[in-house]
Amino acid sequence: MNASHPLARWQSALPFWMSFALLPLVWIGAIKGGWIIILTPLATWYLFTILDGIFGLNLENADPQTPDEDLVWYRALTLVWVPLQFVMIYGLIWYVTRSDHLSGLGKFGVFFGVGVLSGTIGINYSHELMHQKSRLERWLGDILLSMVLYSHFRSEHLLVHHRYVGTPRDPVTARYNEGFHRFYPRVLKQSWLSSFGAEKAMLARKDLPWSDLSNPFFRYWGLQAGMVLLAFLIGGWGGVILFLVQAGVAIWQLELVNYVEHYGLTRKHLGDGKYEHVQPRHSWNAAQKASNWLLINLQRHSDHHYKPDRRFPLLQNHTPGDAPQLPHGYPVMTVAAMIPPLWRRIMNPRVRRWRKMYYPEITDWSPYNKSSNPMPK
Repeated sequence: MNASHPLARWQSALPFWMSFALLPLVWIGAIKGGWIIILTPLATWYLFTILDGIFGLNLENADPQTPDEDLVWYRALTLVWVPLQFVMIYGLIWYVTRSDHLSGLGKFGVFFGVGVLSGTIGINYSHELMHQKSRLERWLGDILLSMVLYSHFRSEHLLVHHRYVGTPRDPVTARYNEGFHRFYPRVLKQSWLSSFGAEKAMLARKDLPWSDLSNPFFRYWGLQAGMVLLAFLIGGWGGVILFLVQAGVAIWQLELVNYVEHYGLTRKHLGDGKYEHVQPRHSWNAAQKASNWLLINLQRHSDHHYKPDRRFPLLQNHTPGDAPQLPHGYPVMTVAAMIPPLWRRIMNPRVRRWRKMYYPEITDWSPYNKSSNPMPK
């Protein structure tokens, strides 16, 4: 490793490890009970928003040609999180199902906080891992997703979302004026159908049926069944219910972020079912420093779609001239997304300005607001 390279020093990666400080909070909440239980979601959603106000924006960019050997400390945090999340979920199932100081609401609150972490951090780290070439990293990404019963997200994200983002064929691209409460049930159904359809289509091109054991859905189902079974063995049916609570919260957190990332942004239709290439302007960008520490630069989403193979420390920040900018980081924007009138008041004028800036020649946007068959060909 080139120790002289700025990214090679452990101090440069240290801010991204701040998310690990949230793990003790959920344990303290389970042990102490009472109002302390809510510290985990409060810290995740609001502490980093306060820190955004203190630290401001990060507009600097690392050298995108930095070799992997200089990113050891950045890669390590996504790997180390996997066993720690496993211990958090199943250790707390063991503890909470055997505790008599927590009410039913208290137990729900503890695992609501667990879901905030397994969704905000765990699924986000799985997203980083699934994009890597390393077999170990991809497997660890699958393990993280199985802990929240959303394993198909890997197939949907890699085979559908990145291919069809900003088009009616992508379930995850939120349409203009589509409130989150309409988006959420739609995307839960369509993302599963589109991911299964994408894998089935890949097998068909090899003259194989969907039931062939090379279909990753068998791995997904096996891992998920194992996670649920382990919850039952540790905590009985109560353990399964608590496991499902955290999984549901995690999925909700993921889809809130998905909703924010592409709301109202579309690629220009070129005719014959073809669309322009994905550009930084097709994702919302956010440069808030602290929330990017929490989310390992996920808010540099414009660059992620432009160069999907870049590891998170190398993602580039795009200026307002190249990519649309969110007014706040994801923690604030996801809360706004839960209140559709507020969301439309904040975001619809920005979408309209974006349309005038990049596509002044398009006068009828209605075809871009429709969803089509989510099953890829």
